[in-house]
Amino acid sequence: MAISVLHPPSYSVNHHHHHHQQNAYLPPPIRFRSVRAVSAASVTNEETSSLNSSPISTFPLFQPSSPLQPTPASQLELADPDFYKIGYVRSMRAYGIEFREGPDGFGAYASKDIEPLRRARVIMEIPLELMLTISQKLPWMFFPDIIPVGHPIFDIINSTNPETDWDLRLACLLLYAFDCEDNFWQLYGDFLPSADECTSLLLATEEDLVELQDQELAAAMREQQRRALEFWEKNWHSAVPLKVKRLAWEPERFMWAVSMAQSRCINKEIRIGALVQDANMLIPYADMLNHSFQPNCFFHWRFKDRMLEVLINAGQQIKKGDEMTVNYMNGQMNNFFMQRYGFSSPVNPWDVIPFSGTARVHLDSFLSVFNISGLPEGYYHNSKLSSVEDSFVDGAVIAAAKTIPTWSDGDIPPIPSLERKAVKELQEECQQMLAAFSTTAAEDRQILESIPEARRTLEAAIKYRLHRKLFIEKVIQALDIYQEWILF
Repeated sequence: MAISVLHPPSYSVNHHHHHHQQNAYLPPPIRFRSVRAVSAASVTNEETSSLNSSPISTFPLFQPSSPLQPTPASQLELADPDFYKIGYVRSMRAYGIEFREGPDGFGAYASKDIEPLRRARVIMEIPLELMLTISQKLPWMFFPDIIPVGHPIFDIINSTNPETDWDLRLACLLLYAFDCEDNFWQLYGDFLPSADECTSLLLATEEDLVELQDQELAAAMREQQRRALEFWEKNWHSAVPLKVKRLAWEPERFMWAVSMAQSRCINKEIRIGALVQDANMLIPYADMLNHSFQPNCFFHWRFKDRMLEVLINAGQQIKKGDEMTVNYMNGQMNNFFMQRYGFSSPVNPWDVIPFSGTARVHLDSFLSVFNISGLPEGYYHNSKLSSVEDSFVDGAVIAAAKTIPTWSDGDIPPIPSLERKAVKELQEECQQMLAAFSTTAAEDRQILESIPEARRTLEAAIKYRLHRKLFIEKVIQALDIYQEWILF
């Protein structure tokens, strides 16, 4: 999850999928005015004009402070004070960041400039006691220990497969935590997105799944919905005799809990005492960090204190108002992100186009045109090699370098005429893929603009197919640029 400090890629995209149910408002925090600030405020107009006419001192100490510049984050609403309070009284700590809420939900933003350091810097600490955690293998452990030994909910959890049904198990624990008096999750649940605010395809209608224009993904989501519904009917349905309180009277409630488990869960290896286990964890506050393929933060388990740390990458410079992001998962295509988290990206460096023809372009030539360096699994844009600012190369071009069929044969140079022919064949195949969609990218944009109040799942489905088309179009453009360079 760390990034190259010497040659960072130029692409970065953040994805929001966090919302909450309250439209809370928090006024700007009160800051103590220094003696210097008070005295400056009491200066008369005449004194001010004489100060302005005097030359600016060369000593930084005596120079007037520059006014605060607005940042994109300053336009977002600060989180409700209770959001911090419920965690702070339970030993959660955050340093130099603030949570804000925009149209796409919560995000964490830098509250001050952070200079790069040679080591990673902690910005958040969340103790184990606040988390909902269940290990993937037996003997499975659950923290915090709010369920008494022998509780009937153990029968439900033990009936699942620890390695494949982790989301169903976490959903049960989440619903149980919501029902426990004076439990932290009762309070934190107010800040989680409601079913209407979720983009998870588990909550999608059949119409939404059709709008994906991806039959495989739609079929996979129907199977996921069926699996969750069957589990609910077996364990929480009103006709089933239960020894435990019925935590989900309606299937929609359980589907929502599963969508929370899937989209907000962090899979991590943790050590508790001498036992090291892979665990599925719902970690409050850390789950508000949004995704980027070029993140500035990462997670670390501090086993001595049984605590999860969020750290800024070593050598990373952060400006006030920058969003704090993490990489949810490496090496996955958009269809996986859509299935698990309910979002996609037009610049996913791991996306793939399944070319079926025999045409191939020269690998080293293609990489050199776009100043792409590194091994195939770690391609990045080497901006140091570009004489001018190159805004064309992004994650989609990195993905193109991985997915376009290429050839490389020692020192044999490419033959321009053959390269041009290969480019033409590859572009034709891309055009055929675009023609197979029932709408164009331009039409998808118009649809999104025409339905601003659309269901979140429908909006996510249309964005998914739009991002697929934008990726294919970007590959066509990249091949055009390559063709011009190889010929001239």
